[in-house]
Amino acid sequence: MIGKAGSLFIIFISFTFFVHAQSPVSADKEAKEDTAYINSLIKQATSVVANNPDSAIILAKEAKDLAEKINFLPGKAYAIKYLGNAFFFKGKYIETLEYWNESLKIFEEINDQTGVANILSNIANIYALRGSEEKALEYALRSLSIAETLGNKLRTLTSLNAVAFIYYGKEETKEKALEYLLRALPLAEELKDSASLGTISENLGEIYYYKNNYDKATEYFNKSIAVLGYSENSSFAYNGLGKLYLEQGKYNEALKYHKKALQISEDLGSKPNIVKSLDGIANVYVEQKDYKTALEYYTKATAIGEEMKIVNDLKQLYYEMATAYSGLSDFKNAFKYQQMYSSIKDTLYTNDISKKLGRLQFDFDLKKKDGEITLLEKDKALSDQKLQRQRLMKRAFLAGLVLVFLIAILIFRSYRIKVKTHKILDKQKGEIEGLLLNILPAEVANELQVTGHATPRYYESVSVLFTDFKGFTLIADKMTPQDLVEELNACFVKFDEIVGKYNIEKIKTIGDSYMCAGGIPTPSEDHVVNIIKAGLEIKNFTKEYNQKRGEAGLERWDLRIGIHVGPVVAGVVGHKKYAYDIWGSTVNIASRMESNGEPGQVNISSSVYEMVKDKFHCTYRGKIYAKNVGEIDMYFLDDEGNGTSKDTIIINEAKKIEIESSQS
Repeated sequence: MIGKAGSLFIIFISFTFFVHAQSPVSADKEAKEDTAYINSLIKQATSVVANNPDSAIILAKEAKDLAEKINFLPGKAYAIKYLGNAFFFKGKYIETLEYWNESLKIFEEINDQTGVANILSNIANIYALRGSEEKALEYALRSLSIAETLGNKLRTLTSLNAVAFIYYGKEETKEKALEYLLRALPLAEELKDSASLGTISENLGEIYYYKNNYDKATEYFNKSIAVLGYSENSSFAYNGLGKLYLEQGKYNEALKYHKKALQISEDLGSKPNIVKSLDGIANVYVEQKDYKTALEYYTKATAIGEEMKIVNDLKQLYYEMATAYSGLSDFKNAFKYQQMYSSIKDTLYTNDISKKLGRLQFDFDLKKKDGEITLLEKDKALSDQKLQRQRLMKRAFLAGLVLVFLIAILIFRSYRIKVKTHKILDKQKGEIEGLLLNILPAEVANELQVTGHATPRYYESVSVLFTDFKGFTLIADKMTPQDLVEELNACFVKFDEIVGKYNIEKIKTIGDSYMCAGGIPTPSEDHVVNIIKAGLEIKNFTKEYNQKRGEAGLERWDLRIGIHVGPVVAGVVGHKKYAYDIWGSTVNIASRMESNGEPGQVNISSSVYEMVKDKFHCTYRGKIYAKNVGEIDMYFLDDEGNGTSKDTIIINEAKKIEIESSQS
């Protein structure tokens, strides 16, 4: 079995609506009518936001525009809040945060602490959904602190659930999640808030499922469905029941509940819930070893998850897809998704995040105690002993703040060092990959990086070009080492530029010899023509190069060029120092073409001649003997044009007959 499915722990966005009209002192009859209309629009948006967020957006925007027109700040704050709610149900979290932050500023401006607590709790839920646990807990605890100070049970309820949601995401804090939910449950029952009660019941079902207490989990999932009815959040409970039945091997029941969840999610257009439902269905098929069907559902879920960048869900999906492909023995795709899983999994900061969550909780408790001290200071009936204790606790709190500040500086410095280290490693990785591409063809380098080795390959048709400077040893003896290497490098750099222009692969240089090949590692139909064009361009470059040397009174560097075409074997040799090379008689014959050529000429074999004689002027110039091959006709390549003329072909044939007759 793949393992227990990912968490379906859910949050709820508050729909509480309290907007007070402007004071009668400052508002005339027309203004009162406007504020009443604004309140009506917001109530309508509240009623449709979950099932029809687009309609809610229209209503909330109308309310916002009118509230701005008459400067009705409470109405504007709630209108913007419900714009955020609507975008939340559309799965557009960036827009959601923009609207909620704007609403939060207005609530703070008008000192509406209930609205502030509400928005803080909602923002915490967004950060939690996006995997930013530290930020989420910061907002959730701020919301809880304000709600408890106000004595507002509904706001306390939503904040408790938000904190529980964050704690549920880590193995080591799941018990704290249960603690916060059990604190929230009686508040939901007391308030008779069906949305809150249904949500908390589902979340309790999730935790008991995780603790393998299936009876309790089933009880709370069914309680959630009974309270929520046909709503977006009820799909979580249906998925929860699907997981329970899957654990018990009841596949038909599991599929029934997951498909019910999918139907609700699709009807209501909730993309995150669609991802959860598709994942649940796929897991059932995996347990039945129907990997092909499972992958169809995994693929649909992954597409939506990647579109919405749901990091936690994608991590689970990549792992499950790797397992499913492995079940089909498709190890290539299994490896691909295992790599994707590994890259998205955040193991580096897991321990740090857990510690930071604990520190934030501790900070919250300290602030709460400090608030209690402030209240006690106002009570004149306190004894001097209690007042002294308060002062000591204040000093301890300040010392704690200093300690927290110092720790924060250390954490920040550590983070900066880690970021700098990662940048250096990324830069070094890029340099290493660049060096590898300078040594090996891109296709071969990629294969080597992915598999750890490069497979030797046989190619039916490869064109091979050799160059060599005539009398190089004598020239070298007359030059300083620095001048020699500088001159040779200038030539080879230009050769590299030319062969790169024609998609020819440089193989190696040996002393003053240069070797390249066309048609590898990616076969092509025009590699022979391209390598001839490269050879002619190299010849012309050398001609101009020697002309400049002659004008400077320097000795000529006369170049011979030879080309042959035929089959070769190509591969990578070496372990510590890689080298891409080619082997076969084709390479040997190309070398013979070069050594039997003449300076300033491109000498080609008859095999090359037959392939390009209609494109280039060629002149027959005799035969050479090649071991294991026999005699091979050679031609000088004159230039690119309309091909070798009929007269030249006749002359070439006559020369061949003449040479053959003289040899016989």
